[in-house]
Amino acid sequence: MLKIEEAEMKKTTIAIATLLLSASLSVNAGWKHRYQDTAKVIDVDPIYKTVEISRPERHCWDEQVSHYRPNRDKSYTGTVLGGIVGGVVGNQFGKGKGKDAATIAGALLGASVGHDASRNRSGHYVTETERRCEVIDYTEQEEQLVGYRVKYRYKGQVFTTRTKSHPGKHIRVRVAVTPIDEL
Repeated sequence: MLKIEEAEMKKTTIAIATLLLSASLSVNAGWKHRYQDTAKVIDVDPIYKTVEISRPERHCWDEQVSHYRPNRDKSYTGTVLGGIVGGVVGNQFGKGKGKDAATIAGALLGASVGHDASRNRSGHYVTETERRCEVIDYTEQEEQLVGYRVKYRYKGQVFTTRTKSHPGKHIRVRVAVTPIDEL
């Protein structure tokens, strides 16, 4: 029984080896009939693609702007004048020992009012020119060259292909010759 199995295995191995050998020979036979040649270019047309390109641009302008500016001076004129006027008025209303108290109260009240009044008038508005800028993205469409449509003649027949670069007057071609009635 072992001999029958061995014989079957040998037949299968021989069949597979024969099949692989014949496939290898036919592939190698095809390689013998391939070569490179040149063909005459008869027409070349550029191929373009439309693409969008973003172009940022910076735009600047001068603008008039008003700002409130408080006075930074440390003048006590309002406080002093308010204290003097308040003291004089307080002195007019007081009598006896109350006259001194009324004068002091009038001076303090006048100083406070004078201080507040001078502080409220201590600022002003100033108009200045400021430079303002912004960036605006402009989108443009642009035609970009992506290749060439090439028409060429080889052995009397006209063919068309696409290439990345301009081929010039001639183009290289790969030729593969296979018989029609091959076994």
